[in-house]
Amino acid sequence: MADGGQDEEHPEEHDEEHYAPSPVPWVAEEVAQLEATGTAFDGRAVVLLTHRGVKTGLVRKTPLMRVELRGVYAAVASTRGGPDHPHWYANVLASPDVQLRDGDLRLDLRAREVTGTERSRWWSLACGTFPSYVEYQRRTRRRIPVLLLEPRPAPDPLAPTEP
Repeated sequence: MADGGQDEEHPEEHDEEHYAPSPVPWVAEEVAQLEATGTAFDGRAVVLLTHRGVKTGLVRKTPLMRVELRGVYAAVASTRGGPDHPHWYANVLASPDVQLRDGDLRLDLRAREVTGTERSRWWSLACGTFPSYVEYQRRTRRRIPVLLLEPRPAPDPLAPTEP
């Protein structure tokens, strides 16, 4: 969708009416602050990822460091180097159509996890953008996942429609 608005086939996809703040206090506070003041937190460029909870079905919002190249964003599942993947990671894998807010820009995107050389390139970009990722990787035994958030493909206008 060119205008970055809601997906017309799924208007309820990220409906604010179904938004539930994170049960993690610092995440809920950061989201509230970002929504009130913009997409910078403590002087760092941050984007706001909106996704659906895999267990609850509720709309969730997660602040992430802004890693972007030519309209494609990287979401780094670092949990600040904690031992487990963040909850948003499972949510996005289960339901990869997400919304991203980058300043005044709101985008409907589709997530996919990257591996191999592609992951290495995006990991390097992420670490160059936010050097703390290097330390986060040192703190944990797990390999920190990187997901790309890319524009959703346009629907095929010639595809058969349901009656």
